[in-house]
Amino acid sequence: MDCSQHLKSRMVFFVSDSTGITAHTLGHSLLSQFDHLTFEYRIFSNINTVETAQKAIGEINHCAAILENRPLIFVTITDAKVRHIISKAHGMVMDLLGTFIEPLELELQMPSSHAVGRSHNTKVLNYNKRINAINFATQHDDGASTAHYEEADVILIGASRCGKTPTSMFLAVQFGVAAANFPITDDDILDMQLPESIRNFREKLFGLTIRPERLAKIRQERRPNSRYASLIQCETEVQKIEVLYKRLNIPFADTTTKSVEEISALVLQHIKWDWR
Repeated sequence: MDCSQHLKSRMVFFVSDSTGITAHTLGHSLLSQFDHLTFEYRIFSNINTVETAQKAIGEINHCAAILENRPLIFVTITDAKVRHIISKAHGMVMDLLGTFIEPLELELQMPSSHAVGRSHNTKVLNYNKRINAINFATQHDDGASTAHYEEADVILIGASRCGKTPTSMFLAVQFGVAAANFPITDDDILDMQLPESIRNFREKLFGLTIRPERLAKIRQERRPNSRYASLIQCETEVQKIEVLYKRLNIPFADTTTKSVEEISALVLQHIKWDWR
């Protein structure tokens, strides 16, 4: 593993005896509070034997030796021997399960099951449901198809590059939410009406907005020095889209300073998602 390209950013490792989803979700949520820093991520999944643990710690320690700052290591491992090996890594090790499981065992006066991947054996993270949701989000990304919108749990709308696609995919991957997304274009804001293809799905709509300065910066990376990326264009679109949201009573969230996890949490709260 070549860590030299990450010398100027903080390296973060998620080490898990299962998929790594829990470690990544908890760790990324915590790090999102430090939005002025740059992080590079690496997941070590299925670290469930002494051999795999030693291999992982070898790569982590190799990176630690050449990095300016010690890496951050988020761990979700149930086996005590494996967890002990990872705890010796040359970095700041945060045992996400041990931190909470052991106090809970004391409080509940019983041992936990220590079952690998138990946190994913739930309806929310049901494998087939997530796969179907991912397929749905992919097929209905950026208005590519409006077929089967009646099957959507939510339809995200907003200006181009305001965060619709990453939020849709995060909702699908992490929670099995069938999330479509649809762009609001210049033509739509000219007459201040919803596009015909989504008018019949008002109850499924959730709007995203963003500060014009941030939108212009994002668009500049995609189409430098274009009208599409100009601050004036971004200001016009954002202002009119927010007026449209308010006039039609469409709930919406500002994505400017929010992580995809935070945006998704607002969407889940709005659609009253069944977490069981």
